Amino acid sequence: MAEITAANVGKLREMTGVGMMECKKALVASQGDINAAVDLLRKSGAASAAKKATREAREGVIAQFITPGGKSGVLVEVNCETDFVARNEDFRAFADEMAKKIAANSDANLEADREAAVGKMGENIKITRNARLDVSGNGLVAAYIHTGAKVGVLVEVGAGKPETTGKDEFKQLVRDITLQIAAGFPQAVSREQVAPEVIAKEREIAAQSDRLKGKPAAAMEKILQGVIDKFFQTYCLVDQGFVKRNSEVSVKEHVAQIGKQLGDEITIRRFVRFQVGEAAV
Repeated sequence: MAEITAANVGKLREMTGVGMMECKKALVASQGDINAAVDLLRKSGAASAAKKATREAREGVIAQFITPGGKSGVLVEVNCETDFVARNEDFRAFADEMAKKIAANSDANLEADREAAVGKMGENIKITRNARLDVSGNGLVAAYIHTGAKVGVLVEVGAGKPETTGKDEFKQLVRDITLQIAAGFPQAVSREQVAPEVIAKEREIAAQSDRLKGKPAAAMEKILQGVIDKFFQTYCLVDQGFVKRNSEVSVKEHVAQIGKQLGDEITIRRFVRFQVGEAAV
């Protein structure tokens, strides 16, 4: 058996691009034979995955998993190199399985799964990011993946009474809200969640527009407030026009109407919206 030294481990790492621990294990298994260790790493897919890891992966899909009962959910972005692979059924199934595993264990080590997928798909694959929502009190978590799986949404909607969450009207409302988030691209649930510096920047930009030059201070302030209100109607989910009613009412008004029908107070608590590739920007 050849001696397993730090130099040999380092040499194997240079040859394969695989981590130190994996290289050491391969050398132990091959009794110190570097060439045999390379073969072991290639057979396991680790060497292939390490080499492909330097290639850009900006295509991919968004996948989701909601636990039975809708009390928690996961959204995950899995990237690959080409749209051809992103549309592959095996790749989609892999992404779905990763969402399921993360839902079962947020700290799950998915590296072996990723390396196996790299070997199977022949491209660099990255499990880029994930988000998890767990219901606090009464409510439901729901997800929506838009056609093509390039956009995914996760939302938590709360209710005052536990029986409300089992009613069809409430479940439909939650589904409608996921569609709203996907289409409307809001950045916050409500005005209260918008950072003061974001509002200040919008005011600053608006104040420098030509339409405000020479205006009296009182008129300027009124115009600025109107500009900020329009900004909120885009930026904040509850201020957006509800798409399923042709924007004739706001999301806030629609939620209130459903709440009134059910005799309960319904609240959109939080949401996550992922779009493929935005994390790399």
